Amino acid sequence: MRTSERPDPAPFRVCFVCTGNICRSPMAEAVFRARVAEAGLDVEIEVDSAGTDGWHVGEAADPRAAAVLSRHGYELKHTARQFTPDWFAERDLVLGLDSGHVRRLLKIAPTPIDAEKVRLLLSFAPDLDLTDVEDPYYGGARGFEEALELIEAAAAGLLQAVRDELAARP
Repeated sequence: MRTSERPDPAPFRVCFVCTGNICRSPMAEAVFRARVAEAGLDVEIEVDSAGTDGWHVGEAADPRAAAVLSRHGYELKHTARQFTPDWFAERDLVLGLDSGHVRRLLKIAPTPIDAEKVRLLLSFAPDLDLTDVEDPYYGGARGFEEALELIEAAAAGLLQAVRDELAARP
């Protein structure tokens, strides 16, 4: 390698976390992945999702989540996984879909530096004056539409925050 060439920096890694990783977090993953691709940043930013609990590990997303995403033009390829403490080492930002997820993530964060990676998704949509994307699992189709609306509202602010982080890297 010539001295003027530098290896590509590691991508900025974002993980969305909900309870079972079949409704809200895969929806957030699909929306943000689409925003990242639209911005031409899919080499610089990696996106995934997981659940705080392992009830649905290995399952596909809830069909209602998949349907609402499809109706709104998002692509979803998903298999549920559980977030574990060792994941912090491979993620730059870990986003809880509600305050309960944030509490759980903070509890399992191995170090204070890992805990600093944890944020609420809706903190990137301060105009909403909400903290939580409510779980639509036990409700009807409208709950999934509402969850998607909130996720979409946060996506622009999140993308800008990640762009700022990338720009600040050496």
